[in-house]
Amino acid sequence: MSARSDGDGAFIFAVGIEDTAIEVPLRHGGRRLDEYELTGHLAQWREDLARAGHTGATAIRYGLPWHRVNPAPGVFDWAWADEVIGCLAGEAGLRVILDLVHYGTPAWLAGSFADPGYADAAADYAAAVASRYRGVVGAYTPLNEPLVTASFCGLRGVWPPYLSGDRGWAHVAVAVAAGVQASVRAIRDADPGAQIVHVEAIQAYHTADPALADEVRVQEQRSELPTRLILGQVGADDPMWAWLAGHGIGEAVLRRLASEPARPDVIGLNYYPELSCRELVRLDGRVVHVAYDGGVERLEQALRHWHARYGSPLMITETAVEGSPEKKRAWLDALVASLRRIRVDGVPVQGLTWWPLLDFVDWSWASGGSVVEEFYLRDAASGQPRPVQPAGEPGGNVTPFLRRMGIFSLRADSDGRLVREPTGLLPRFRAHALGEAARAGEEAR
Repeated sequence: MSARSDGDGAFIFAVGIEDTAIEVPLRHGGRRLDEYELTGHLAQWREDLARAGHTGATAIRYGLPWHRVNPAPGVFDWAWADEVIGCLAGEAGLRVILDLVHYGTPAWLAGSFADPGYADAAADYAAAVASRYRGVVGAYTPLNEPLVTASFCGLRGVWPPYLSGDRGWAHVAVAVAAGVQASVRAIRDADPGAQIVHVEAIQAYHTADPALADEVRVQEQRSELPTRLILGQVGADDPMWAWLAGHGIGEAVLRRLASEPARPDVIGLNYYPELSCRELVRLDGRVVHVAYDGGVERLEQALRHWHARYGSPLMITETAVEGSPEKKRAWLDALVASLRRIRVDGVPVQGLTWWPLLDFVDWSWASGGSVVEEFYLRDAASGQPRPVQPAGEPGGNVTPFLRRMGIFSLRADSDGRLVREPTGLLPRFRAHALGEAARAGEEAR
């Protein structure tokens, strides 16, 4: 393995490979959700990493599935991980931002994120990985998207530990915050030179109904609560302290979170223009979230807000649109122009990540085809909110569930193997990435 490169200050064009990994079959007849298996990445990882390098990217967000590396308490299997990290740092020549936890925990952690031993187990895993790859891996994300984790695992019971309601959300959010804090300490003890990239999902809210203005504020507060817990910003005088205590979180736990803040080097924000923005509306006596396309305007608002509030350097750690190459190119062009504007204004956005490099399998596949998203869409004909429709038939193959968001598209061949085909986004992404590298070289001279 070659030594890591920590960058020279140039704007980073990165790619990412979808790495959601939930080791156990989901309840109610569901299946395991391992994107590396479903997309064929485990069999084609070396070729996929070469494809990542071919995009012109200088960095990659990449995950080591926790259950593969740490199959039993205190037991670590490095054979596959060593090969992959060696390839990334060597032949692919990419700086690695390594995901440690991406929605799932090993099966031996019986209570998943609600297990009393979760934070210690996560920290032990983080310490082991950071010790082994010290000087090779440049940066770590201790846990991807605490907000989404709390929603799927705590609020709506889609994934383990299958908690539900506000109480479940609070318990998962607090648990993952404690796990991130412990993991950051472990990583910095093992490799003081590694960067910490905290990655969270942007969720932007608005409403045209004045009666729902307070609900918008509630959702906005909740969307940043996991980050604020990780940063130690929720004290006894904070309204969210009382909210958490009212949902079963003990005072000692809250005091410990407030007294042991983690300080990331970069805050990574995930933004999908058609999915990250939500309008709150009334439907049949309920308040529902309707996704809409917020474009670069809502992203710029969010970036300015996060920088003003938290002061950290920022990075777009996931972004993409689904559809034709023309649609993808248009979003990339608009995004690059937007980030250049906002950087001129002094908002320190360090880079962007097109996620995913490859199309991936919709999470509903593992839930027997049932829709797992909480939001609604607007019907194109009537303009009325409608539920998201199932992507394919329960028990069917993965092809109908493929999300067409990648730089490379997946297609099943006659043997059922998912082959990779470059889309029309590839030359545009490569042109942007290489153009940025050339500009950085000129400035260095």
